[in-house]
Amino acid sequence: MTTTTAPSTAADVRADARRPAIDVDAAEQAIHLLLEALGRDPARSHLSETPRRVAGAFEEMLTPREFDLTTFPNESGYDELVLVRDIHFSSLCEHHLLPFRGVAHVGYLPGQRILGLSKLARVVELFARDLQVQERLTMQVADWLEESLRPRGVGVLVEAEHMCMSIRGVRAPGTWTTTSALRGLLRDSGPARGEFLELTRSGNRPG
Repeated sequence: MTTTTAPSTAADVRADARRPAIDVDAAEQAIHLLLEALGRDPARSHLSETPRRVAGAFEEMLTPREFDLTTFPNESGYDELVLVRDIHFSSLCEHHLLPFRGVAHVGYLPGQRILGLSKLARVVELFARDLQVQERLTMQVADWLEESLRPRGVGVLVEAEHMCMSIRGVRAPGTWTTTSALRGLLRDSGPARGEFLELTRSGNRPG
């Protein structure tokens, strides 16, 4: 899905999502047919632009922005936890095409290189802007950071509310799903694991 260069040989790693191009025109036509199938008249004044708007919205929600995964030599030998909390994100449930949104807490134990802090949020967006399930999103962020940065440990904890649970089906608004992915010392070391989980508990969910 993503092509990277080992941080030991290149400080800037281009990150993008190798996904099929979105055919916006075909999406508009499909939404037009969907409105008809739902018993609505796409020619009605308030619906005439809906296929275009919906196709554009899906294109935006499914297209991550490219970025450079900027890393720097860990010249000071910093070896404690680096954690960015409360990274707000939104994604689309691949089962119902309804949004789920929440916050991700992403941390790592540096090895030979450290990462530009804003890039942790960029990595979350990279995988969130797709048709997703929360479990896979959590693992993808952790695996990608582990592969690209080669840290001594990676921790990702994601909390999200799913519209497919809140507004349909069980109709349980306000319910949150938590998933985690721990790698390296943040999985195998009890104290390191405990520190990561304790620090993420004070995070804030979106209102």
